[in-house]
Order: sequence, then structure tokens, then C-alpha cells
Amino acid sequence: MSTKPKVAAPLHEDQGTHTDIVFMCLPLVAMAAFFYGPRPALLCAVAVITANLCDRLVALLRGQKYEKGEWSSEAFALLVTLMMPATASYYMVIIGTLAAVLVGKEAFGGYGAYLFHPAAVGYAVVAVSWSGRMFAYTDTSLFAFLPLGSVSGVSLVESPSHMLREGGLPTIDTVDLVLGNYAGPMGTTVLLVILACALYLIHRRRMGLVAPLCFIFACAFMAFFFPRLGDLAFAAPWEHLLERLQVVKYELCTGGVLFAAVFLINDPVTLPKSNASRAVYGLVLGVATMLFRYYGTYETGVCFALLAVGAVSGWMDRAVQRAIHRKGVVRREY
Repeated sequence: MSTKPKVAAPLHEDQGTHTDIVFMCLPLVAMAAFFYGPRPALLCAVAVITANLCDRLVALLRGQKYEKGEWSSEAFALLVTLMMPATASYYMVIIGTLAAVLVGKEAFGGYGAYLFHPAAVGYAVVAVSWSGRMFAYTDTSLFAFLPLGSVSGVSLVESPSHMLREGGLPTIDTVDLVLGNYAGPMGTTVLLVILACALYLIHRRRMGLVAPLCFIFACAFMAFFFPRLGDLAFAAPWEHLLERLQVVKYELCTGGVLFAAVFLINDPVTLPKSNASRAVYGLVLGVATMLFRYYGTYETGVCFALLAVGAVSGWMDRAVQRAIHRKGVVRREY
């Protein structure tokens, strides 16, 4: 009886990006463990194991060899989990990982073929399915360990993003804001570590600056000129300057904005290839993120913005390239 030989999956030169992302997620997991105990590490381990099993199953069904060096699924699983609260249940982590890997990545043909960021797909599925649990957080305290099992008895509080959504202004100390010492998703609040990870990814040339900086600029522009604080949006831009800057600080430092700028936007598959297209992509994504935060059902809007912009990013990229080409033709004729 003859058996069909297994073929190797196609290799992509940018697959090492996700290996570095996996390594950069580890400091965030460690910081979450400082705040909440070993539960975040166990949640992330469950996510990674689930993602690995999904890859092995898909390779088996496709008659391909399992590619050991391709860590994108593990990276997506970690990103989805780190955007959850530390009180998330294990089945939420498993469902989010299954959605990210099987729906977001493999349903489109695997690595290099997906249209939407798989981590955004996984997060959106979990947020829509368990919105009550996704946006309620336990307060942070060093070495105040959460139970490894049921967390039904843990008291929950609302995040600064919820206060901004209600038209208020958080009163978190700047040091606590940078160190992540406030209630929020377990991996997106430690800004100092996130910025250190960004420096490493830039050094490794895994992260460009055009799209993230344009994204942050668009978010800051929307927060400054159209703040959600009281009636500030109807006042002149030069009025209440201090309050506007405070709103910008909290809008950028909460809600996973900087986490997305470092870990989500620069995905080598979904990111446009030219700098001009990346600039437009970042600006549009920033505006879409703030609109989802302002008018969407869920307080964290960046993943939903990634899905919305991802649906038209290919068309947008082609439109920018055509505009550049026409401009170049006109200049040459002139």
C-alpha cells in the first residue's frame, strides 16, 4: 500500500518576526505574574499549547509536514490572551485561540494568505461572546495572587477606558500609568515594558515606524480635537488646553493603543508594503480605532478597527500605488 508523501509547507522570509514577538510577549507575561500571580502564565501556556495543536492538526489534514520554525500561531495566541483580563476563564482563552488560528489564519490558507490579523479575529470573537467578562478587571496589587481555578469570588472594577467612555477623566498617577499599576487587560498596561519591546523589535528590524507613528498621531489628533470629556468637543481647540492634553494621555496609554502599535499593526502579512501605503493605513486605522472607542459597543476598539480596515487595506494599498504612479508619470511628462 502506497502512502502519499507529506510535503513541506511554503516558507516565508518574514516568519521570524513572530518568533521575536513570542519572545517579547514573555516580559509582559512576567509582569502580569507580578501583579496577579501564576494565573496569567498558565492562561498563556494553555493558549500556546492550543495554537500548537491546531497547527499540527491542520498540517496533518493538509498532508504537510508540521513546520517547527513557524511560530505565528503561538504569537497570535499570546497576543489574544494578553489582551484579556487576568480573570478570563480557560475556555475563553481556548476559544479565542481557536478563532485566531483556525478562522483568522488557516481558513484563508495559512501563513502569508490571511486577510485580517488573526489576533484581532480571536479577540473579537471572545469580546462579542463574553463582553461582560472581557471588560471587567481585577484591581492590580503586587503579589496579590489570583486563584488558579474559579475566580467567581474576585471583586472586579472598571477600567480607565470605561471612565473615558462615560465622559469622565481618570485620575491615575503617571508613574502607575507607565508601570501598568491599574485595572486593565493583563498584558497591555505595562507601557514601559511595551516600549522596551518596541526598541528590541526596531533593532531587529521586525518593526517599522511609519504605520505605528501615523496610527498614534491619528489617535492623538482625534482625542485632542474631539475629546470625550464633557462638552470639550464643542469648545475651541485652544480652550481647556490642559484638559485636552490629559485626555490625549489617557486615550493613548489605555485601551491597548500602544500595545497595538507595537504588536499588532506591524504584522508582515497584513501591513502594506510601501511607506506611503503604510502611512495611509496607520492614519485610517487610528481614526477607525477612535471611532470604535467613541461609538462602538466595546471600550477597546483597536481590534475591531483592524478588522474593518483590513477589509479594505488591499484596495487602499492599490489606490495609493496608482496615485503615486500617476504622479510620477505626470512629472516625467513635464
